[in-house]
Amino acid sequence: MNKKKVLAISGSTRQNSINHSLIKAIAELSATSLEITIFEGIANLPQFNPDNDGDNVAKEVADFRQQLDSAEGIIICTPEYAHGVPGTLKNAIDWTISSSSFPQKPTMLITASTGGHYGHKALMETLKAIEAKNIDNLQMVIPFVKTKISMDNKITDANTFAEVKTLIAGFIETINNKQVD
Repeated sequence: MNKKKVLAISGSTRQNSINHSLIKAIAELSATSLEITIFEGIANLPQFNPDNDGDNVAKEVADFRQQLDSAEGIIICTPEYAHGVPGTLKNAIDWTISSSSFPQKPTMLITASTGGHYGHKALMETLKAIEAKNIDNLQMVIPFVKTKISMDNKITDANTFAEVKTLIAGFIETINNKQVD
C-alpha cells in the first residue's frame, strides 16, 4: 500500500510546542499509512492582503499552496490563544481561499491547549466555510494538553491516545474515500 501524503500544520510558532509534539506522535502512530510532512514556514508567511494575491503572490505563499495542493490530506494541530485561533494559523488559511487548496481535501483538526473550545469552534467555522472534507467527523479538542502529551512526542493519557487513534483511522478512511461527508 502506498503511503498517503499529508501536510501537517501547527498553529504554534514555537518549535518546541506541545502541538509539534502531538504532530510527531500522530506521525509515529500512522507511519504505516501516512507520510506526514510538517509545514515549517507558518511564521514566514506575509500578512494576508488580497491586493498581493494572484500572479505576483509572495514565494512563501506560493510554496505553501503548492505543499497543500500536493497533499492528499491536511492535519492541523493548534493551541488556542486568548479564546481564539492563533493569528499565524488564521493568516495561513486566509492565503488559501483564492487558491481553493482546502475544498474537499480531508482535514483533521485537533485543538490542543489549556482549554481550547473557543478557538476550536471558531476554526471549525472557518474550515467549514472553505469546505474542508469531513471536518465534522475529523476533529477533537484536547484540554489540559500538557498533562496528556509529553515533549518527547508521546500521548501519555490512555483516553486521549484511544481518541487520537480513532481520529487517525477516520482520517485515513476519508483520504481513501471510504467515508464520505
